Parts: sequence; structure tokens; C-alpha cells
Amino acid sequence: MDFTLQYTDKKSNARAGLITTDHGTIETPIFMPVGTQGTVKAVHFSELKNDIQAEIILGNTYHLYLRPGIEILEQAGGLHQFNSWDRPILTDSGGFQVFSLSENRKLKEEGAEFRSHIDGSKHLFTPEKVMDIQRSIGADIIMAFDECTPGNADYDYAKKSLDLTERWLDRCLKRFHETEGKYGYSQSLFPIVQGCVYTDLRQRAAENVASKGADGNAIGGLAVGEPTEKMYEMIEVVNAILPRDKPRYLMGVGTPANLLEAIERGVDMFDCIMPTRNGRNGQLFTREGILNIKNKKWEADFSPVEADGASAIDTIHSKAYLHHLFKVNELLALQIASIHNLAFYLRLVKEARRHIMAGDFTGWKSEMLPKLQNRL
Repeated sequence: MDFTLQYTDKKSNARAGLITTDHGTIETPIFMPVGTQGTVKAVHFSELKNDIQAEIILGNTYHLYLRPGIEILEQAGGLHQFNSWDRPILTDSGGFQVFSLSENRKLKEEGAEFRSHIDGSKHLFTPEKVMDIQRSIGADIIMAFDECTPGNADYDYAKKSLDLTERWLDRCLKRFHETEGKYGYSQSLFPIVQGCVYTDLRQRAAENVASKGADGNAIGGLAVGEPTEKMYEMIEVVNAILPRDKPRYLMGVGTPANLLEAIERGVDMFDCIMPTRNGRNGQLFTREGILNIKNKKWEADFSPVEADGASAIDTIHSKAYLHHLFKVNELLALQIASIHNLAFYLRLVKEARRHIMAGDFTGWKSEMLPKLQNRL
């Protein structure tokens, strides 16, 4: 993987760059649709490519390990062959899923022991095993195994957690460097900066991660219960240390406003389930604000969801029609809403890129933020 930093905004830390992988080039800043189980929910890959214009998608190590299983993925020739997505893929390490299974997991030096949410079977994720699993999945970018601490963790817990994450990172790196990809193309490993909301821990973690010389670096453990302003503060702390010539990936974030705030602070890559999850529940993101299409006020509104739509689907269907589809529980409602929201997110980061390159990102962001947070 190669990263080229093309432009940096003169009034902020916003950047525009190019990530080159063996499965294609990604223009940053970029949003990655979440394809947890090898698919982006309610969206076909032809729509991801043509309507949404996704350049990279995300898969989940925990879920793909459980189903369809590593043996099937290896027989298929990796996830790209299995799901027929020929553009870049990133896989997270499963650390967040293990974190979310707090009642069904036990952390120890060796790794994380957990029970499957599907059948209760017991499994152990060690740093070495997670590297092996991601080698078998075959994503272009893979993540180190870490513990994701909750945003309200106390200092002692956060420090012990970071200690463990850093020891696991060394084991991930060792395993990664002593193994090779299985399908004839290269993979890149991103370490993850943890440290909860504590400045000294985040600084220590960022310095440690920066010293590893990885192809890119991730910021984890944010948007997990801490105040939004604290999240922005931690991003600033970390990005002041992480190398400028490597991409920075903020994991699991967030709202359209979060994206612009993080881009301003030097983040290059994002993923979040929000556009698809919220879309399936009737919440649509637009340039003028957020609307709940299930509300009666849209029942007889025959205008498009967005006049200057982010995808072709916005010019085809009216708010009234989409309101009707949700009201009668038609599956097409989930598809249309998911396509709209993902296309909106991708258009937003592409617009941010254009304004960074044009030199007027800060002014554009100031105009956009109040609109993006408006409730229609």
C-alpha cells in the first residue's frame, strides 16, 4: 500500500491524498460503507459502485470468522472472490465486537475468550490468531487486535487496557511480518491508538504506534460514550503525533458533522454503521438537515428526498413514496434509504476533498455544519 499526501488546507489540518492498493486507488478523505458479514445491508454491489461510488468497503473479522468461516473463505480464494467485490476491502480486528460482548468474554494476556452470539460456542482470539484470520479473509488493509475501552472508563482501567493493547500490538506485528498474504496481493496492517479520554495515555499510545512504521494508523476507542468535544480533543492530541505521510483512520465515526470536524483535524478515513442502520429506521441525511421519513408530514410531499441528490435514486422517488414504503413495511424502503444515506456520506467527503484542494475548506465547513445538524 502507498499513500500520497496531495494537499493540506492552509487554515486547518484537513488533508487530501491517495491510497494505492493492489485492488485500486482510494481518494481521501474517504468514507467506507460497513459490510459486516461480507455485504453492505440492503445494498447490492452494483449500487455501491454506480449510485454510491464507494471506493472501499469494510468487513468484520469476528462475524466472518463465525460465518461463513475461514475454511469457506479460503476455498473461495478470499473475501474478494467470495463476494465478488473487486475494489479494496478493510477488515477490523474484531476487538470492538469482543468489547461489546462484555458479558460473554474474558480478557487475559493470551487473548480474548468469548462465546459466540449465535450458538454460545466458546472461542479464543489471540493477536496471532486474529492476524491469521485476516490473512485468510484477504482484506487489503487489516487491523491490529486491541481492547476497546468504554468512554467512561476510569484512568487505572484505561491504563491497564492500553498496556495490554500495546503488548498485543507487538505480537500482531511479529505474526504479520512472519507470514504472507494467501492470494497473491499485498496486505497492510494498521495499529490502533487507544487510551480512552486521557491525554497522556493517548500521547503515549500515538508515540508507540508512530514508532512502528506501519503503512497507516488508526484511532480507536472514540464515539463509545465519551462527550463529543472530548472525542475531538483526543483526535487533535493523537494527530499531532501520528506521521503526516501515513493515512489516519478514525474507527466507527460517525455523524456527517463528526466527519467534517474530524477531517478538519487531519483524519483521512472513516467507517460507521450509521448511514445504513439509521436509514433502515427511516432517518435520512440531507444537505439541509436530518429528516425522519416515517413522520406524517412527508405523507403528501411529492418532492424528491433531495433535489440535488447524491445518487440517481434521489431523482426517481418522492418523499411521499418512500414514506408509504416504510408505512407498509416494504423491503424496498430499506434499500432506497440505505442507498441515499451512503451516497450522501460519500458525496460529503468528496466535496470536502474538493474544497481542501481548492483552498476554501474551512469556510465551506462553517457553512455546512449548521445545515447538517438541522432537524427537518
